[in-house]
Amino acid sequence: MGSARENLFGKTLSELTQVAAEAGLRPFAARQLARWLYVQEAGSFQLMLNLPARARSWLDERYEIRLQAPSAEAQSADGTRKYLFPAAGRFVEAAYIPEARRATLCLSVQVGCKMGCLFCQTGRQGFQGNLGPGEILNQIRSLPERERLTNLVYMGMGEPLDNLSNVLASLEILTSDWGYGYSPSRITVSTVGLLPAMLRFLEASRCHLAVSLHSPFEEERRRLMPVQNVYPLAEVLRALRGQLPDGRRRVSFEYILFDQLNDTAAHARELARILRGLPCRINLIPFHPIPGSPLRPSPPERIQAFQDLLKGSGFITTLRKSRGLDIAAACGLLSTREDNEDNKEEF
Repeated sequence: MGSARENLFGKTLSELTQVAAEAGLRPFAARQLARWLYVQEAGSFQLMLNLPARARSWLDERYEIRLQAPSAEAQSADGTRKYLFPAAGRFVEAAYIPEARRATLCLSVQVGCKMGCLFCQTGRQGFQGNLGPGEILNQIRSLPERERLTNLVYMGMGEPLDNLSNVLASLEILTSDWGYGYSPSRITVSTVGLLPAMLRFLEASRCHLAVSLHSPFEEERRRLMPVQNVYPLAEVLRALRGQLPDGRRRVSFEYILFDQLNDTAAHARELARILRGLPCRINLIPFHPIPGSPLRPSPPERIQAFQDLLKGSGFITTLRKSRGLDIAAACGLLSTREDNEDNKEEF
């Protein structure tokens, strides 16, 4: 029995150029293929009428346009929707977050995660595999609300820079004129601070960068984030200072607030000290509790005091509104629930 056909959806222009050559087509046919895949959103090679019939048949024998609709969804009272997509025998999540002037999709890049952060449910699943470019982009292509999207964030399941090649390929397709044509300023990629990959990302992409920080004190951050043992925060900040934004990229720091752990005035002052002189913004995030965790959300008054201290130190500081609490919208919660129900039960 022959092997399954390869997925053409998710291939970059250079890869499509090679496919076109193998099909006996002229190099310009690669852009035709890209337009059919990402602009016209063709679901079949037989719809690509500006390609010769023999080439369409050749493609049909060797490739497919593999798209996957969500297998399940949940909707919050606040309008947030979470979709589950099958991957590697399990599930990945994509969260659609509508607001007054924007609509954001939070994408996943891995099945599970290796990073083991104390506050993250995805890390408890263990690492099952990387998503390919087509599987990443499928979360956009198969989203019922895709026509409303204004922003994309790579902040779902997995560490984006641990799957850098596939993430960069998806970003190339998203931001190219032959692809989806998104402005890089509409896309943010997060990381826990994987240094070599972070520097490569800064060189290869103009998309925004968000660094998970969560404590300005290295020993405390180490307890929250094991990556601190390999890439200390001081080294991450030093690398960023060597790659200062040039006006086309925003660098932000994500900071989840935990009750009586990292939400004191001393933390705010130290955070302001270590980030001083680095053009950036700070995003404060209320903690979404996860089962079995000793961590608790900071009370609203302490969050407000923390934000006021940072603003008083001259930092642009935003407070992310909690969304989707009634549908387990924090990363990994819904997919874990579905996995635990043996992929059969309705949620």
